[in-house]
Amino acid sequence: MGFIEVTLSLLRGLEQTCLIFALTLLLALPLGLVISFGSMSKFKPLAYLTKMFVWIIRGVPLMLQVIIVFYVPGFLLGSPIFSRFGSVVAAFVINYACYFSEIYRGGIESISKGQYEAAQVLGMSKSQVFFKVVLLQVVKRILAPMSNEVITLVKDTALARVIMIVEIIQAAQNFAAYGLIWPLFYTAVFYLIFVGLLTIFFGKMEKKLGYFRA
Repeated sequence: MGFIEVTLSLLRGLEQTCLIFALTLLLALPLGLVISFGSMSKFKPLAYLTKMFVWIIRGVPLMLQVIIVFYVPGFLLGSPIFSRFGSVVAAFVINYACYFSEIYRGGIESISKGQYEAAQVLGMSKSQVFFKVVLLQVVKRILAPMSNEVITLVKDTALARVIMIVEIIQAAQNFAAYGLIWPLFYTAVFYLIFVGLLTIFFGKMEKKLGYFRA
């Protein structure tokens, strides 16, 4: 097995990694905001149920959640609800939405009540206050913890191999059958480039929102 052949195989695995990453962010970011509203609801039963759900999801390892989503419906219903790939995405979205919800909640609750009251005095509706006054400040405050979670997501995609999704780590491990171990270490290069690009992106975002002050 030559270097080029290994690289092409890892790139195919990286394609799966990027797809899991992109779909998780696309779905978990808005879902996390919805969950955060549930946990901050003044309707106590909804708030308690939401907080209990978040506690359970954050307390159970993501690998176990992937296994549960894929295997448990098959045991109960006789056939799986999702494909292997669909199970991975579903588990990742639910897991990361719960983590994002807590970040959102912390950011929203950090905005002083005085800003809400001042905006309402100016005749702004609740939706206008949130989107025109609060939202950008929240984005600035949650950007650092959110970037940490996003970078963690890049590495967590390796857990997809637990149900035989051939992401980049699994693609590298397949070469072990031929007595090749170095492709496994070679994957670090791909992860470092991926994380490096995200770090640059979030750094630029922080500078762009730098006119906000906590």
